[in-house]
Amino acid sequence: MKQEGWTRTLGLTVCSAAIGGTFQYGYNISIINAPTTYVQKFINETCVERWGTALEPSKPKGALLLNNCFLFLSAVLALSSRAAGSFEMIILARLLVGVNAGVSMNVQPMYFGESAPKNLRGAVAFSSAVFTAFGILMGQVTGLTEVLGSESLWPYLLASNALPGLVQLVTLPWFPESPRFLLIDRGDREACGQALKRLRACSVFTAEMEEILQERAGAGEARAKTLWELFRDRSLRRQLCTVMAASSAMMLCGNDSIYFYTSYIFQEAGIPTDKIQYVTIGTGACEFTSAVVCNLLIERVGRRLLLAGGYLFMACWAVVFTVALSLEGKVDGMPYLSMVCMFAYILSFGMGPAGVTGILPAELFDQMARPAAYMVAGSMMWLNLFLIGMAFPFIVNGLGQFCFIPFCGVCVTACLFIGFTLPETKGRTLAEITEEFEKRNKKGTANGLPKYGEQSQSLTDLSECLETDNV
Repeated sequence: MKQEGWTRTLGLTVCSAAIGGTFQYGYNISIINAPTTYVQKFINETCVERWGTALEPSKPKGALLLNNCFLFLSAVLALSSRAAGSFEMIILARLLVGVNAGVSMNVQPMYFGESAPKNLRGAVAFSSAVFTAFGILMGQVTGLTEVLGSESLWPYLLASNALPGLVQLVTLPWFPESPRFLLIDRGDREACGQALKRLRACSVFTAEMEEILQERAGAGEARAKTLWELFRDRSLRRQLCTVMAASSAMMLCGNDSIYFYTSYIFQEAGIPTDKIQYVTIGTGACEFTSAVVCNLLIERVGRRLLLAGGYLFMACWAVVFTVALSLEGKVDGMPYLSMVCMFAYILSFGMGPAGVTGILPAELFDQMARPAAYMVAGSMMWLNLFLIGMAFPFIVNGLGQFCFIPFCGVCVTACLFIGFTLPETKGRTLAEITEEFEKRNKKGTANGLPKYGEQSQSLTDLSECLETDNV
């Protein structure tokens, strides 16, 4: 049988889906940084024109915290905002962009996980992280003063996210639907076969078709689980806890917060203020490089080692970063050590947590539970990102140079939790992964802890005994 591997159709499908998916997430994170000063100036000028007074410095920052998520409408709003003299249009545009990013961050990895062969499932799904990092890098480049980051061009910078969306709109309809979706959800075996034929570039895929049929037989006539049904399913409780913990740790680990220090660290290292925008591109290039390297390693090293190892290295660099911040001004060379820590922290994040986390729902849940699992994972990510964005300024004010100690604690906890609870999923079918979780449940039973289902049955038996005694 022909070895399943990368094909032209699979590669183009990944690019087409990602360019309007997680690429948008990374791109929209970074493009808002360059015109921040100009946007604040525009908001203040508008307020003076309307009400005769400017906003206090804290209010524009609070408004920009709402700068998340739809696309073409957001581009029209961004382009029209200055001409209309309405900063509210910018807020609405960023809100629509956030909705778009939130959907793509959940749907795209699921689509990749269902379309890839077993031996490439991790690498294909990890492409989401690669395109997120690529989007961040491209946003930083597009935000340069010489490109679209000037005061006269910032509306075009905010509207430039429509171009990747247009590329996806034109190209993605030409590529196959997820084979698992076609067979398990729609029951269309012929369409599934056609999709596999295009994605695998071969006509022999008996083993993979049998695997999908086995998963469909296991699901029976069941429909996709709702969120409430997923939480109530005790057989999936351990998988759900693992995904929720990993998704939360990804946002609570402090990677986004370290960008808070970039300008300050670069200035302390003696880099001229007008050159910092070019050096900042190095952070985006660093994350992109680490994502590409991890994409090449994930099918060799495995998921658990990359995840746990990434958090372990992040914890170590958080300690060193804290020492460097504490000794700044007392020991020569500390700003340069801080720069090293910053890039090392980003590299460690990109080598594991950034991409592996998004793969887990696709590998730990079947077709019926997978959409709800991605909903939970996405909700945990965005909720914790919001919480850390709101809390970090207070953490900095309260802890000063020790502000990364809480993040160090999160990384250590995540490393230990993942190391002890997550089985290796590399190259394994869903049935094999589920069996591994069941074995871990049995170990808990052997240690005197009832399995989820047995615990429920024990409570039922106890209730029946009490009723008998009362009679």
